[in-house]
Amino acid sequence: HDAVLYLRPQAGRDSEEFFADARYGELWVGPRPSLASLAATTGLECRDIAALADEVGLSLAAGTTSGLRLVPDADPAVTALVTPLRSGGAARADDEFVTALSELRLVKDDFEVAQLRAAVAASARGFEEVVRALPRAVGHPRGERVVEAAFDGNARVEGNGVGYETISAAGDHACTLHWIRNDGAVRPGQLLLVDAGVEVDSLYTADVTRTLPVDGRFTDAQRRVYQAVLDAADAAFAVARPGVRFREVHEAAMRVVADRLSAWGMLPVDAATSLAPEGQFHRRWMPHGTSHHLGLDVHDCAQARRETYLDAELREGMVFTIEPGIYVKSDDELAPAELRGIGVRIEDDVLVTADGVENLTAALPREADAVEAWMASLR
Repeated sequence: HDAVLYLRPQAGRDSEEFFADARYGELWVGPRPSLASLAATTGLECRDIAALADEVGLSLAAGTTSGLRLVPDADPAVTALVTPLRSGGAARADDEFVTALSELRLVKDDFEVAQLRAAVAASARGFEEVVRALPRAVGHPRGERVVEAAFDGNARVEGNGVGYETISAAGDHACTLHWIRNDGAVRPGQLLLVDAGVEVDSLYTADVTRTLPVDGRFTDAQRRVYQAVLDAADAAFAVARPGVRFREVHEAAMRVVADRLSAWGMLPVDAATSLAPEGQFHRRWMPHGTSHHLGLDVHDCAQARRETYLDAELREGMVFTIEPGIYVKSDDELAPAELRGIGVRIEDDVLVTADGVENLTAALPREADAVEAWMASLR
């Protein structure tokens, strides 16, 4: 096929747009490249987007295209522009197109891996800033936002920004899986769960979670939950390699989670019964998946078919997360009193290699003793 990139061309200083258009005028929003310079940069033919409707209409009428495929609402203006030109069955064709685009991204090439490494490195530096910010966060009425601002500021300096809304969750807030309000206090003796990633200029993003003791040292109860989550993550790492099905990574982690919850007396059945499809009692404390693909989106390839994603075998070049957790709400009467209010997640980004996986986020400590030593070195 021939690729054509449709764009809004430059408007010169002799145009009304330059001075009066607050959305596109360069006086308002800054300069943009010409079609010729973008063609030289991308290697694609670049045309004025004002011609898109006419050119697509003529192409369809002449039968020179086999049909129109659209990523719905990726650009609402384009969607509105081409919708009147389409015939029946468009929605199904679009779904197939979106699925195909998702599946094209399942295996990363060398450029993509390099971008993800850069995003991970910038994220690691962001976590260092989080640790340095903890003394300022403690006692502040919105200490979680002090932490969020430390990471997000680094992301703006080192990359394009954050790849998704940062989770900065202290104490019981860590048991809310997508806590993004980040408006709570950070108190001594608590754990702080930070789920954050830097998006680099190419738009590839990291996705990392570390759970940190605010005081720099885990209590015995915190360490017990933390070690269980770490063991679950390590079990997932141990099975991940080419030829293993994606869902088997999750299953390996869940065996550890169910075993520990059973040992703590929190399950109404034994671990094996809970792991059966009709059981799943352990999912009360670990309700999410252990892994998702990572790339241009934080949940990359999300529109891929089940047989190419969850039920597919891992292949060299895939990049995904390993992120088990255990979340015990402060009012959870099924849990031992000393474990209530403890939420732990450990998330790493991994690259499938020829014979296993590489932990791209290994520079950030994972073991409890190493986390304590790392925090001490930064504070």
